[in-house]
Amino acid sequence: MHASSVPFTDLFLRFITMTKHIAKIFASLALTMPLLVATSACHHIDTWDNDPYGNFDALWTVLDEHYCFFADKDVDWDEIGRQYRAEIDPDWDQIQLFDHCAKMLGELRDGHTNLSSWFDISYYRQWWSDYPQNFNERIIEQYYLNFEWRSGGGFQYKYLTERNVGYIRYSTFSICASHSFIDQMLYSMKDADGIIIDVRDNSGGAIDNVEKIVSHFITEKTLGGYIQHKTGPGHDEFSEPYPFYYESATGHVRWLKPVIVLANRSTFSAANNFVSAMKGLKQVAIVGACTGGGSGMPFSSEIPCGWSVRFSASPVYDAEMKLTENGVEPTDGGAIDMDPEKEAKGIDTILEFAIDVLNRLADKNNSSSTPAKVIAQNPHHNG
Repeated sequence: MHASSVPFTDLFLRFITMTKHIAKIFASLALTMPLLVATSACHHIDTWDNDPYGNFDALWTVLDEHYCFFADKDVDWDEIGRQYRAEIDPDWDQIQLFDHCAKMLGELRDGHTNLSSWFDISYYRQWWSDYPQNFNERIIEQYYLNFEWRSGGGFQYKYLTERNVGYIRYSTFSICASHSFIDQMLYSMKDADGIIIDVRDNSGGAIDNVEKIVSHFITEKTLGGYIQHKTGPGHDEFSEPYPFYYESATGHVRWLKPVIVLANRSTFSAANNFVSAMKGLKQVAIVGACTGGGSGMPFSSEIPCGWSVRFSASPVYDAEMKLTENGVEPTDGGAIDMDPEKEAKGIDTILEFAIDVLNRLADKNNSSSTPAKVIAQNPHHNG
């Protein structure tokens, strides 16, 4: 069986079709396609044996030529390869080889890098397991929502009238409600001092759902950040950064009042990108802990024994060209952990902090000549 380097044209096309907003930059990248084709055509194709050494070499080479964060993570991949290859026993069975290869991939400290076989999937967990949890779903549902909320499309929400804030829990970007649902959800909270969007323990999903939600918090085309792709097998061979933008949800509810996004270390991947995008908006603050990162767009390849490897291949940056692979920090003054003693009493200190901030901002806005507002018409009038 053969294992070859993934052609750069195939890698790029898969990258282009991956998300809606990234697809929009296809036209600007089209001019670079001849160069990519030429680079791919000149690149050698290796043949690997289907044995412990051949599978290891194929895996190492795929990462060596296409992984995008070696420099950012200060990883000496050559030395790691030499070390782990020297430890291989040619008589290993599949499980022994799998565990050894998975351990090598763990050196990358990347939650988007996984080895998949018919019997197991490797996963690097230390990006969140070494940090405080900073979230307790039962406390939210029992002590703040009183086991009563509306839900749909991955959202749970409730207008906390006694605190005069709206609370929105979004647990996964794998599903997302319609614009009409988001309209209704936001409009139901129009009299609140502000809203809290809780994406703690949200491990990501579809990146186009980030675009849909963000569109309800902007009134004009807004720079979301930049993305690069590999242009060759060298660790430093990347395209120029290409910008991507978010469009406003014209004709729908746009929320311009204060927003606080709650994050923890388990906020990862698409959720990490959402926090990054929201942090750049003037009415938004991030509260809680640094997110778990995972900003590299993942791609997959295969080695001779049929196992597949997924890895980060295209780095994503925020609007200020800051890499978010290692996480997005809270807004200045917004870093806070849950207090274990208060948690035992049913109090979420991160949520309480956010509610207090929104109430204080409301007092300030009430004295302003240009208070924050919601651009909306009643969604019920739209049928």
